[in-house]
Amino acid sequence: MTEERAPWLTRLERVLGHVGPARPIGGNVFSVEVGGLALVAKLGEAVADEADGLRRLAAVPGAPPVPAVVLTDDDLLVTTAVAQGPRSAGHEEDLGRSLACLHAAPLAHWGGGSSWIGNCRVDPATPHDGAGFYAARLRALAARCGLERPVARVAGRLDELLPPGGPALVHGDLWWGNVLFGCDGRTWLIDPSVHGGHPEEDLAMLALFGPVPDRLRHAYHEVRPLEAGREARVPLFQLYPLLVHAVLFGGA
Repeated sequence: MTEERAPWLTRLERVLGHVGPARPIGGNVFSVEVGGLALVAKLGEAVADEADGLRRLAAVPGAPPVPAVVLTDDDLLVTTAVAQGPRSAGHEEDLGRSLACLHAAPLAHWGGGSSWIGNCRVDPATPHDGAGFYAARLRALAARCGLERPVARVAGRLDELLPPGGPALVHGDLWWGNVLFGCDGRTWLIDPSVHGGHPEEDLAMLALFGPVPDRLRHAYHEVRPLEAGREARVPLFQLYPLLVHAVLFGGA
């Protein structure tokens, strides 16, 4: 273990006892073992918001399971690890049903929740309506990557473009990299950016970096019927994560 990693391991041992070797999973995320229990440790500014999001998702009956929060300490988050297996049709159906249960739980406000999506800061304000929420978020991100003019044209039409309904508690950063296929047959979610949003936001983001299987959509629809015209709105709801991507990684 390098000197650079020692401080957070020392902090972890103070609370949990002897910690086994830390193995990097990727970036600032490590797998560790404490007393025979497999854990995941993550470092960063956003971990407190992530912990809060995991707890909020876990509190919704029938929602996708999430790792349990073991410890939060400043810039350190420790959760239980998820034993993963091969992706199956059952996993896809489970995600559809559980995601629909999450979205069926009403929320009192738009926005709020996390101040981060990945490593990108966002404003957790709670505007009075969905158009105000999405317009403010899109305009703020566009200003950070030089896309104010084209985004303003969309933001100015959100009253007519957004579907009815909402707000609901959404995962907020639901791409396939944040989906884990458990050995228990359940589909687990990690790294949330929870807020009050429209359910179509999660579904559209899931389609951004890989197709959404028909069986997932059908299972979702059985629990919570999809709104008419949803497919035509997918690009609208994908604009938010695309702008985040442009802020973090550039316009390409």
